[in-house]
Amino acid sequence: MTRDEITARLLTIFAEQFEIENPDMDDDLREVYEFDSIDAIELLREIEVMLQTQLTREEKKMAMEISTINDIVDYIMARAADPGRQGATA
Repeated sequence: MTRDEITARLLTIFAEQFEIENPDMDDDLREVYEFDSIDAIELLREIEVMLQTQLTREEKKMAMEISTINDIVDYIMARAADPGRQGATA
């Protein structure tokens, strides 16, 4: 999956699941859009679906520190680039 494909998919998720239209890629999600921990959990589930895998507790903990959409894209790109983790379960 390319960076543009991941970005497009995330923007669709933000629009459909969180009613956040056309967010700035570098806005702090918590500060600008009041993105809370429940939203983060829902987003993690969407990321698992996107990657067709289940994130480990440590990966979820790390992901909770992410604050911008660009950070999320970087996280997914790094996670998807690790062939040893593709399709792995926790």
